[in-house]
Amino acid sequence: MARSGGIETLVLLLLLLLLVSSYASSAFADGVLGRKGGAIVDQELELASAAPGKYAVIFDAGSTATRLHVFSFDKKIELLKMGDDVEVYATVEPGLSSYAGRPKEAANSMLPLLEKANGIVPRSLMKITPVKLGVALNYLLGKLGGDYAKTVAVIDLGGGSVQMAYAISPDAAAAAPVVPDGKDPYVTKEYLKGRDYNVYVHSYLHYGALASRVEIFKAKNGPVSYCMMAGFNGKYTYNGEQYDAIASPEGAAYEKCREDVTKALKLSAPCETKNCTFDGAWNGGGGACQSELYLTSSFYYMASDAGLIDSKATSGKTTPAAFKAAAEKICPMSFEEAKAAYPKFRASDAPYICMDLIYQYSLLVDGFGLEPTKEITVAEKVKYGEYLIEAAWPLGEAIEAVSARTRLQDA
Repeated sequence: MARSGGIETLVLLLLLLLLVSSYASSAFADGVLGRKGGAIVDQELELASAAPGKYAVIFDAGSTATRLHVFSFDKKIELLKMGDDVEVYATVEPGLSSYAGRPKEAANSMLPLLEKANGIVPRSLMKITPVKLGVALNYLLGKLGGDYAKTVAVIDLGGGSVQMAYAISPDAAAAAPVVPDGKDPYVTKEYLKGRDYNVYVHSYLHYGALASRVEIFKAKNGPVSYCMMAGFNGKYTYNGEQYDAIASPEGAAYEKCREDVTKALKLSAPCETKNCTFDGAWNGGGGACQSELYLTSSFYYMASDAGLIDSKATSGKTTPAAFKAAAEKICPMSFEEAKAAYPKFRASDAPYICMDLIYQYSLLVDGFGLEPTKEITVAEKVKYGEYLIEAAWPLGEAIEAVSARTRLQDA
């Protein structure tokens, strides 16, 4: 998720607070408001009276849309059903980035979501409903509440950044490097389902699925990119900036593309500790929790669209080596041949299939140090009882926030 910062963000937040405090109840805006996979049913009054537990309201301010996730929990931090699902979801388009320099319009764009949340959460609980960000997999897998060593590690490949998170031992947490003021610490202590965990988490800005293409283009020598498939000659646009995306006459070349990718990863950046991944970042020290690894977001979509797993499955097992094998098969194709052979890729992503496969393989093997043959699970959704829940950060942040409040109440 892209984040904006500075004075503009502060102004936006202040405007949101002012608008929310003065906003009278009204009909929702027309357009993209709905549950995942269906239309919203006007259930606000029913929902407000149905579940007496804790609520978490999560706003995901993405680059293309702003999304609302509402969850409800019982006293044991188990998800409660609301209507016909365990999550209420709504979205408005476009995303906040479309309102650059217009914070009041950005604030107004979120009002339908705020009104939706206002209709779901009982008025008596609004002052104690947390609004924050996070991850979810260990909760859905039933790993929380027990030994940290039995939890799983997660690498989430978003559009602008890639994040790694896993629980580490108290000794590893004590050895975490001190970061400069203003930077997020490598380790946070979380109270989740009645147990304390030391969680290593690091976000690598500029290394998401979309942002990484810029870094790879910057790493090339000369006007052509050996990561682009034959026949493509265009521009890549990211964050309002354009970059030449021109294939060589011979097309993509796996080894030459890998050189650009590994250069973009800055594997030789100064490492202030003895255990670094890439771009000079500490790796958390490793440990038992990295033995079971889940990859989410763009990792899943790549594996699904490239045929590394069943495209109809919401999760599946593969290896980094499978990404490499797919790249070696696809990169010699022309752009048009690849489009025809792999129709599941979005049109906007099709020109970069070769680059993206090599990047994801290199990120896992060179960046995070995985063995090419290591079994990994790519996941979009995880089964939770009778429901399939998206393996994304909003639910996890809700768990973290509600668990923290439970601890305060129990103290």
